[in-house]
Amino acid sequence: MRLPDAEHTARPWRIHEITPDFRIEDVWAYRTPGAGPDDFPAMLAALRAAGGLNENPAVVRFLFAVRWKLGAVFGWDRPDEGVKGRVESLCDRLPPDLRQDAAGEPVSNTPFTMVYELRDECAIELANRTVHDICHLGWVPNNDGEYELRMAALVKPNGLFGRLYMAAIKPFRYLIVYPAMTRKWERAWLNRDRYTGAGAGTTTSPA
Repeated sequence: MRLPDAEHTARPWRIHEITPDFRIEDVWAYRTPGAGPDDFPAMLAALRAAGGLNENPAVVRFLFAVRWKLGAVFGWDRPDEGVKGRVESLCDRLPPDLRQDAAGEPVSNTPFTMVYELRDECAIELANRTVHDICHLGWVPNNDGEYELRMAALVKPNGLFGRLYMAAIKPFRYLIVYPAMTRKWERAWLNRDRYTGAGAGTTTSPA
């Protein structure tokens, strides 16, 4: 379910301290029935076990395959266009109490790298010629007294080209990618008990 931007900006997330120059692209909620305040690590472990980008519906895999092919042809994803190439990593902006050993490490089965992970939020990032993108995950109480997962996409488009690119992919995100991602992430929570060692580790595969 899509949410207003205020559902992200009004919460005291640490991400606000290091992303004042990013804009909110999307805020999304995912149902996690029965979740309590301490279940965020279990949610992240379930997302890791769900397989990242490698286990999506065929239409989503096709869209990503087309995107990576275009990136290869036009050089959008070259290392010099990414984090620590065209843009600085958010890890370089972290205050001392947010700096962790896993910062800057690849997130399995995704093009993202880790920024930080706390008991109720985490952030990962990617960059290419089109955009610098932050995926922020938060753990939030809902009206039923349980907790649910929230995702905010924070972006800094790369000039006019980046803004046009974000506008072009918006219908695909809302009509195909986000609905598929919602089904996958909510199913990951429901199946979390099947995963051996849930809750271990410090990285996640939320895409």
